[in-house]
Amino acid sequence: MRTILIVEDDILEQDFLKDIIKEEVSKSDAIITCNNGPSAIEAAKEHRPDFIFMDIWLPKLDGIKALTAIREFCPNAAVIILSAYSDFSFAQEAIRLQVKDYLLKPIRPIEIRQTFQSVYLNSAASTSHFPQVLAPNIPIPKTSIHMDVIEKSVQYIQQNFKQKLSLKAVSDHVYMNPQYLSRIFKKEMGISCIEYINRLKIEYACKLLVTTDKSICQISSLCGFSEQSYFNRVFIHQMNTTPKLFRQKNGRTGSFEFLPTDL
Repeated sequence: MRTILIVEDDILEQDFLKDIIKEEVSKSDAIITCNNGPSAIEAAKEHRPDFIFMDIWLPKLDGIKALTAIREFCPNAAVIILSAYSDFSFAQEAIRLQVKDYLLKPIRPIEIRQTFQSVYLNSAASTSHFPQVLAPNIPIPKTSIHMDVIEKSVQYIQQNFKQKLSLKAVSDHVYMNPQYLSRIFKKEMGISCIEYINRLKIEYACKLLVTTDKSICQISSLCGFSEQSYFNRVFIHQMNTTPKLFRQKNGRTGSFEFLPTDL
């Protein structure tokens, strides 16, 4: 029996991960879930998981700090980091904490399956008493036109989300009709193109609010919003609080307390 710990504060994404992992493990394996840093530490102490899916942005204690604490008593757990923001400092910490993979949100089901299968099977191969219950991890060729378009779109968004970025700008980059791109993006990624852009913008805004003294107006501009009022509306929608209150609550401690609403 193996134990998988999923640490994700968004209930929809937590259920999404759990449903996928259920399909990849044996019936004797246990899947444990929690939604914040402190509860992740307590769950890890109690269940000593073999595999951990750890979101970085968590309430009360961020994923990196939670994982640092967990490593003290679960040094051999195979960890997969989940993040909506590609930050080199996080990648450095992930390397230090010996994580197996670092997946950027939104994550396609195939990415989760392939990553988990690889980690799961490697663990099986190194543990003689553990039965290998999965089929071999067969790479899926990326020849689909849709997949190619989505990958190019995501890459473009990640490189340019700090600018004023529209669906049309993304669709022009991949030479596709905006409405058609919107449909296939939602289908393949599980989130709309605009929601994905705004999620990256707001997570970057949260980082700036906590780590800098820049004004909210400046941060709004740095995140690619032309109007602070729109920035405030998007921020409240995602974080369930205002930028000002978020900064007051978190200060410049480096500890991020996120309370995002479902997108």
